[in-house]
Amino acid sequence: MLKKVLVFARKSMKLTILIAISIFLIICAVVLFFKPIYSVTIDGEHVGYSGDKSALQARINAYIESGDGGDNSNIAFVQINNLPEYKLCLLKRNVVTNDEEIFDKIKQSGVIYYKYYAIMEDEQEKAFVSNFSEAEQIVTQLKEKESTNIDKISIAELYETNLQEFTTVENAVASLYVKKVVPVTTTKKKTSSGKVNTSSNVSYQKVSLGINLIRPISGTITSRFGERSSIRVSNHTGLDIAAPRGTPIKAAASGTVTFSGRSGSYGYMVVIIHENGIQTYYAHCSKLYVSTGTYVNQGDVIAAVGSTGNSTGNHLHLEIRVNGVAYNPQYYLY
Repeated sequence: MLKKVLVFARKSMKLTILIAISIFLIICAVVLFFKPIYSVTIDGEHVGYSGDKSALQARINAYIESGDGGDNSNIAFVQINNLPEYKLCLLKRNVVTNDEEIFDKIKQSGVIYYKYYAIMEDEQEKAFVSNFSEAEQIVTQLKEKESTNIDKISIAELYETNLQEFTTVENAVASLYVKKVVPVTTTKKKTSSGKVNTSSNVSYQKVSLGINLIRPISGTITSRFGERSSIRVSNHTGLDIAAPRGTPIKAAASGTVTFSGRSGSYGYMVVIIHENGIQTYYAHCSKLYVSTGTYVNQGDVIAAVGSTGNSTGNHLHLEIRVNGVAYNPQYYLY
């Protein structure tokens, strides 16, 4: 009995060894001719093979979190709707992996979102900066300068697919700052004083004024220089800019007031003479803050928008005259 057991054990051992050798040879053959590889599909479409699933997915995750690693620090994240799916396969060793192509395909389907900051005035976007620190500097400087619109200024954090053009702190402060309106004088003179030339002589040429002008108000141009109208007897000698009643009107340049009062169809008007004999006219005003003989600096508030005289609505009628001849204000402003 013992002999039979020993014989059976010997045969079983030989069989086991033969099976182990066979398995080993099969494994060697598989390793020699095949390799484990990941088949990659995106939204059900086969896009290639990856030899290192972990490395490829880690690269995709990094791209989603911060973009492609370029110089743009404003990339917040990348939205990718269809991430790749992986399936482990055993394929011939001559199968070529294409991780780079797969990654490029992922990038092409991504939507980049940028993070930046908007300076808001009355809930309207007025300027854009790259980071919160710059936004804070703008608000702080406007407070220090006592800008009259500071209560309307706020900061908004934006996430958008389009990157806006950024401005500098200095430019943003300059464009948003609103100086406190301090009339040059409290005189609200309503009677004519001084002399004013209201001739209809116009020139369509552009001449050099030799002075720098700023816009008296911001608004919409409603009637251009030289236009004819049923309410005028001649060509338009100035430029009409519509704005709400009471809007402060600023002196376009420094000079001396030569007229402040009412002048026929012009209504309440201010005339300032500047260097080189240049004159600027501000007509149809609702209030006058300066009197004849007053010297004003560029940017001083001299009047308020109205609709006096021959006018169909609140606006500023602006004229630029050289030796009494009216020239197109749009050559120099707006």
